[in-house]
Amino acid sequence: MAAYEEQEYKKPFSFQVWAKMLPFFKPYKKYFVITIGLNLLLAGIDVLVPLFQSYAIDHFIVPDTLEGISIFAGVYIGLIVMQTIFVYISVHAATTIEMCVGKDLKWAQFEHLQTLSFSYYNTTPVGYIHARVMSDTLRIAGMTAWGLVDMFWAFVYVVSVFGIMLLLNWKLALIIMMIVPCIALLTVYFQNKILHWNRKVRKINSQITNAYNEGITGVRTSKSMVVEEDNQNNFFQITKNMHQAAIHSARLNAVYIPTILLFSSIACAIVLERGGYMVQEELLQLGTLSVFISYAVVIFEPIQQLARLLADLISCQANIERVTDLLEQKPNVCDNPEVEEKYGDMFHPKKENWEEIKGDIVFEDVSFRYPDGKEYVLEHFNLHVPAGTNVAIVGETGAGKSTLVNLLGRFFEPTKGRILIDGKDYRLRSQLWLHSQIGYVLQNPHLFSGTLYDNIRYGNLDATDEEVRKAAKQVSADVVAEKLEQGYESNVGESGGRLSTGEKQLISFARAILANPRIFVLDEATSSIDTQTEQLIQQATDHLLKGHTSFVIAHRLSTIRKADVILVVKDGKIIEQGTHKELLQEKGYYYELYSRQFEEEAAMGILAGQENPHSKQKRKKEEHE
Repeated sequence: MAAYEEQEYKKPFSFQVWAKMLPFFKPYKKYFVITIGLNLLLAGIDVLVPLFQSYAIDHFIVPDTLEGISIFAGVYIGLIVMQTIFVYISVHAATTIEMCVGKDLKWAQFEHLQTLSFSYYNTTPVGYIHARVMSDTLRIAGMTAWGLVDMFWAFVYVVSVFGIMLLLNWKLALIIMMIVPCIALLTVYFQNKILHWNRKVRKINSQITNAYNEGITGVRTSKSMVVEEDNQNNFFQITKNMHQAAIHSARLNAVYIPTILLFSSIACAIVLERGGYMVQEELLQLGTLSVFISYAVVIFEPIQQLARLLADLISCQANIERVTDLLEQKPNVCDNPEVEEKYGDMFHPKKENWEEIKGDIVFEDVSFRYPDGKEYVLEHFNLHVPAGTNVAIVGETGAGKSTLVNLLGRFFEPTKGRILIDGKDYRLRSQLWLHSQIGYVLQNPHLFSGTLYDNIRYGNLDATDEEVRKAAKQVSADVVAEKLEQGYESNVGESGGRLSTGEKQLISFARAILANPRIFVLDEATSSIDTQTEQLIQQATDHLLKGHTSFVIAHRLSTIRKADVILVVKDGKIIEQGTHKELLQEKGYYYELYSRQFEEEAAMGILAGQENPHSKQKRKKEEHE
């Protein structure tokens, strides 16, 4: 299977990209002001410390006296205490920014993911989404809280130090300042290269997350198909690519930072040589030289820090681009502003304006193709389903059966034509209004981590325990609870891993029934259930579907003989339509499907030692009747 190709992010460093994060920073501007302001004060204190050293040399060491040292010590200690307090408050504010911005970014992405259409999840692997929500978000929050603040400190410190050095001795100051153009040129040269490789690292990291996710969730398939070695080789190759990209990035930084350090060391050596000569010639005080030496030694660290933070800032842009790319994804199916104004949106429904649904459905000249497809999977489809009708849909794989119910549920919208519910185009009402009135039971049901109570209650979050048990009993799902040690309080495991497929189907049925929808959709919902369980469900659903509009996609044709109408779909079109009896009498495509499946089931019965000598007579009797 072809690997998912993630979008390439190749923009140069841009303030416009960072500006997209401002809505997430704005709520915490108070903490930004506190931490930036305090770091500016800390930079000022750090600049003053060498001046205290100079004063001590010129006023206590050189003249060999302690006069006034108590006042000097008191001021110096007070400055250190003030510095400690400022550091504590600044770290607290920065930590708050990191935690809150990270939380808000995760929340915004998760909320936005709820609004995206099926097509996004059809084309985007879970691992890539997970990498954006987790690792990219953490990187942005960390860079925002600590990187940007440290850049302010480093910049103010460097500028202040250069200003003081110019006031003390401009000749020595210029020697140290010669490093600045060198750093600027190196930064311009390296920034695009560093950004390129960091983007590559982040991209491959998403591939690793995705491969890891699929390796865990698909472990049963891997073991049953004996492809562990192939999975291991594939994962090894991805991690090898990650390693190589990370090495390239590390090499660039390994050249970048030491080169800056080289220029810094050369400047420091020149200052020591020239400053020592000037002290000997009494052109410079010893205390002033000590200030220059202190600044010359210390100034290179914030300059390197500034360069490193700038490189991190550049590389972090790739994380922002990936997160904003997710947040800027537009759903293919969305309500227009007028509909949202009246009915509310997905998170703020105005249920008081929701009309009661009866379940009369009309497909009016509907054609459909998937957003990423080129051919129509449904063309000029017309169908009227009166309220309360039980519709069965049959056909071979790829005929368009699931497409019909996905369109009905408005998970996709018609490319052409329209769908009416109770005589009104369903696009003129909200998605949530429709979804709340459809009970879905899928071929491969998904259960959430939690108890049986929790999973059944998803159909109606306000349901009581008694209502949950009643719904379960109606479809015989209570037998599942009876098998587990803690009954309905038993945990089903991740994705329902502790239950069989058939047991998960029963829980899914109970969940749909608890919702009490006006429309039921059963997408081959009994195909994974044994015959005995299927009979129990069939009895329950025959009763529950009565009076409800329902669509049943059937794999076993024997389960739909009582349907009000059977639609035989082929190549996206209805080729036959009628009751089970009518379609058998026509001896067309449905008759062929039914006969073939009947014979296959009979053959399976023979293989299992359950041959029914009257099976052929039974089928003949159905045809005659």
